[in-house]
Amino acid sequence: MAKAPGPPGATRGLGVRLRTAGKRSTASQKWLERQLNDPYVAAARAQGWRSRAAFKLIEMDDKYKLLRRGCRVVDLGAAPGGWSQVAVQRGAASVVGLDLLPIDPVAGARFLQGDFLDPEMPDRLRALMGGLSDVVLSDMAPNTTGHGATDHIRIVALAELAFEFAQQVLAPGGAFVTKVFQGGSEQQLLAPMKRRFATVRHVKPPASRKDSSELYVVATGFRGEAAG
Repeated sequence: MAKAPGPPGATRGLGVRLRTAGKRSTASQKWLERQLNDPYVAAARAQGWRSRAAFKLIEMDDKYKLLRRGCRVVDLGAAPGGWSQVAVQRGAASVVGLDLLPIDPVAGARFLQGDFLDPEMPDRLRALMGGLSDVVLSDMAPNTTGHGATDHIRIVALAELAFEFAQQVLAPGGAFVTKVFQGGSEQQLLAPMKRRFATVRHVKPPASRKDSSELYVVATGFRGEAAG
């Protein structure tokens, strides 16, 4: 796999437009044209990443140094495996991905098919890793409804659950990354996170589409279970 991490080097060519939609809906037509014209999609395919989302983690790691050689990583909502690929490629000693969906194997990573809300899951992950994790990643998002306020509330609720889970498996000093949408109520998530982590940031990596409300919360310096 190519190790050059940055945004795709190929320049954007002439836009691809589909001649006929056939039986595709207007939304499907627009999505397909966007995929065909997205340089990150092309770069992910060329470099062997499972999805364009790999570049989001690469860009965040380049800036905040989340993935240190020899670290232990938990990847929540790991399918199709792009973030786990990045963690392995960047030198993680143990990568465990979890998703409701099956995931094709990635060399150097282990995948569990299951629900992170299962009360037994933290113990299972700690046993697989041989201890606590240094990094918990979550690129999870609920199925969208098309109603912005509803979708925002749902993703913040999911991020809160991921944060609660992360506290059960993170080692002191560890890092947590989770997806949110812009909208304001993510402040209810940030307040408790700021009590548990030394630094909490909102980040929009370059690979996130400009027309998307997607943001990531990057929290570093976990204070451990003894924190108030």
